[in-house]
Order: sequence, then structure tokens, then C-alpha cells
Amino acid sequence: MLVIGIAGHSLAAEEREWLQHPAVAGVILFSRNFASREQVAELTAGIREAAPRPILVCVDQEGGRVQRFRDGYLPLPALAGLGAMYERDPAGALALAREHAWLMASEIRATGLDLSFAPVVDLGRGNRAIGDRAFHAEPAVVAELTRAYVAGMHEAGMAATLKHFPGHGSVLEDTHFDEAVDPRPLAVLEVEDLLPFRAGIAAGADAVMMAHVRYPEVAPEPAGYSPRWISEILRARMGFRGVVFSDDIGMAAAESAGGVRARILAHLRAGCDVVLVCPPALVPASLATMDDAPPTNAAALTALLGRGAAGWDSLLAQPRYDQARARLAGPEGVA
Repeated sequence: MLVIGIAGHSLAAEEREWLQHPAVAGVILFSRNFASREQVAELTAGIREAAPRPILVCVDQEGGRVQRFRDGYLPLPALAGLGAMYERDPAGALALAREHAWLMASEIRATGLDLSFAPVVDLGRGNRAIGDRAFHAEPAVVAELTRAYVAGMHEAGMAATLKHFPGHGSVLEDTHFDEAVDPRPLAVLEVEDLLPFRAGIAAGADAVMMAHVRYPEVAPEPAGYSPRWISEILRARMGFRGVVFSDDIGMAAAESAGGVRARILAHLRAGCDVVLVCPPALVPASLATMDDAPPTNAAALTALLGRGAAGWDSLLAQPRYDQARARLAGPEGVA
């Protein structure tokens, strides 16, 4: 299955045709697709109307520098602020992480989308792509905040996606632009980067997104192309039963598998359920590839559809919404 990107503020005729393909499970929206709260709600409704089956509409709305929708939405603090708060007030940080997650997910659900790919559970150890998107450098702190964040998302009716498995935070390279190699053995990864993923899975996380990072002491290929990482470690050893997403195949580090066709087939054969195709230019070749792709469990994706009523009027009427906004934006918050 594929989650695809589209170009603008409304669906083009070609994009409507893409949505008819049986391999398209969802659409991911970016800042390029956003003009206003009303516009993106209309776009989301249009996507659903154009699709012949229930479809996921997704976004990356983490907070900090990765927040695709801004005008009309609370400027969410970066997750690193929650980690800094944890050092002086652990209980307060956990409560605020839950509110951060609930408010983020509630605003996205009120707009009509199903899913924000969150939380980032990579360790904050200097990676150029992750930076302050990570909660903290210490695995135990990230694990605690991850549990709270997953709970808050679930309270808002949104599935939680842990990213980027098995941990993108401990290498320097940004996989959008460069290949990344983590030389550590599995025994070290088990007690460091994998700890927050175990915590998130135990808390009921619904999905995991893979990293385009290679761990040569564990497997020769990047994690998203690796049956050992997905089937043996994530599924069999860690007991994860949810949906496995690739990271975007348009990123530079994904090119190690070859062209578009090779990237998609490598991800699916390794055990990914869904491949992210964010650049619209790559969608036609991706759809053509899916005619030869191995079967995936499409039914599992229904667990990621948003739950409960979605609407701004009902959200604005909730006292918790004003309270959460005040806490996250006020001087006692993490902004």
C-alpha cells in the first residue's frame, strides 16, 4: 500500500485518478497544501469524496520546526522543551506531554484528518534532521515521555506512530540529503535507542515508521529495507502487531535500493505495510510498481482512521482545549 503526496491546495484531475488506484491507502499533506484551516478541511473532504474507499489523510504536525499547519493552530513547542522540563519537574513534564499530544491531535482531528505521524522517539543526540524534535538524550526519559504522549493522542481519537525505528538520533547525517550509518552493535541499541520504542509499543502505539539508516552490525541494508529489523526484531522479538510505514522514498538515503520501483519493492518485501511517496513526481512510477508488489494487510490500516467526532465547534466548546492552550503557550509551559 502507498501513502502519496499531492501538489497544491486542491486536487488536480490527475491526482483524483491516483486515488482510484487500489494501492493508494492515504494522502500525506505538507505546508505546500495549506493556505488556511478552512481550505485544508475542504481539501481533506475532497480527498475523501474522490477516493472509492476509506482513506487515511495524514500530516507531520509535531510542533517546533515541523508543524505543517500554522495559521489557526497553536504554535506547538518542540518536544525538546518537554525533555528540558522533565529535568526539573518530571511529573509536570509528563502531564504537559499528554496535553501537548492531546491538543495537537485534537486540532488535526477537528480539521478532518486522521493521523499526525507522531511522536518522534529518537534520542536527542545531535542528529541534523532530528535536533529539538526529540524529547531528550537519555533513553529512560524519552521512554517516559513517549508513554505520556501516546496516551494523549489516544485520548483525542488519534493513532500514535513511533518514529524513526530503530533510532535516527544517534547519527549525525540527515537522511533527507545523505546516507547515514550507525556502527553500534545490537546490544547497545537494545539498551539505548530501542528502549523508547519498547515503551511506546507497550503503551499501545498503533504504527511505527522506519528509519533510512543503516546499522551494519545488525543488517547490511537500511532498516526500512531490512527483514531482520522488521520481521525478526520489531515483529517477533519486540511483539509489535501494528502498521509499519517506510519513511519517504524521495529522501536521498532511500536511493541505496535503486530507482523508485526498487525502493518500493524492497520496502514491501522487507515487511513494510505502507510506503510513503511524498513527492508527487514519484507517484505515477510508484503506482505502476504496485501491480507487481507483494500483498499487504490493507485491513490493518482501518485501525489508523480517526476515531470520534471531528469538528472545530465541538473542540472549541471543550474546557480542556482552552486549558491546554494556556498551559502550552503560557510562561509555565515549554515554549
